[in-house]
Amino acid sequence: MLDKVKELHQEIEQYTINSPEQLEQFRMRFISRKGVITELFEGLKSVPQADRRAVGQELNGLKNLAQERFDSFSQLVNEQQSSARSVAPVDLTLPTIPNLTGTQHPLTLVRQRIIQIFERIGFNVADGPEIESDWYNFGALNFPDNHPARDMQDTFFVEKANADTDASSDMLLRTHTSNVQIRLMERQKPGTAFRPIRSIMPGRVYRNETISARAHCMFHQVEGLYIDRNVGFKDLKDTLYHFVKEMFEPGTRIRFRPSYFPFTEPSAEIDISCQICGGKGCNICKHTGWVEIAGSGMVDPQVIANCGIDPEEYTGFAFGMGIERITQLKYVVNDLRLYTENDVRFLRQFEGL
Repeated sequence: MLDKVKELHQEIEQYTINSPEQLEQFRMRFISRKGVITELFEGLKSVPQADRRAVGQELNGLKNLAQERFDSFSQLVNEQQSSARSVAPVDLTLPTIPNLTGTQHPLTLVRQRIIQIFERIGFNVADGPEIESDWYNFGALNFPDNHPARDMQDTFFVEKANADTDASSDMLLRTHTSNVQIRLMERQKPGTAFRPIRSIMPGRVYRNETISARAHCMFHQVEGLYIDRNVGFKDLKDTLYHFVKEMFEPGTRIRFRPSYFPFTEPSAEIDISCQICGGKGCNICKHTGWVEIAGSGMVDPQVIANCGIDPEEYTGFAFGMGIERITQLKYVVNDLRLYTENDVRFLRQFEGL
């Protein structure tokens, strides 16, 4: 057996490996459970007792040598493979991989632009819950229970577990971001460290409307609120004139039309000259040359009083506009449904922005 051990010792010393296949052959012959070294260990019991110790030592040395050679061969093969991968030739005839960098949604672009315009003139950004109570969405804004004015803003109601029969317990999806105005006036009082209250409120709103090219049950809105001493209608007009000139072309015309809102008095609708036809008349502006973009007015004194602010000392104005409508005019989008259908062909048109 010692002669066999010496023969295998010499074979292992002279063994060369240059590929993973040869490495596997070495393992199967010398290291595996069915290899020749394992067979020699199994035959050790037939060796005379006097020679068994010496033969066992030789077998252990042979086994250690095989394992050391296998480890060194494994490292060598791995290094060769890594080197081959790093210098792999590049096929310059392959087509290039297109740049699939995404872009911001058009509504996001317009929302950010609106925020930027108003931040430059001192407005900050406020936010509030989309699931709101009847009081913050209607009651505090002079919408009495069962009043016809509520029909203008029909919405979706959320059932509350163990809710009372009282209407004040109703929970609903907000129809405007005016709920944030009420919460803001409750939390911040003019004449304190927060004076004046000057914020805009962008966010999602919901109304029970049939989905069409001109309307949707979910859309985005931004409202503004300014409460301080001696705030007048001229401040409202100057603020909105500035916004229109910054958002649209410098030559854009603007007009105010008397209107009605329960929470402002006096109230006005805001129209601008149609950006699609330049004021000449088209189907977007219904051939009038004007497009409505927002509603506005002086905050009703009762709304100010509902929030714990003295309406005899403080006045303010508020306005609200749909971000979808502004985006439609700025980027000539003729169907509101395109904003929510996630059609890549539509979204890719805004990559350059």
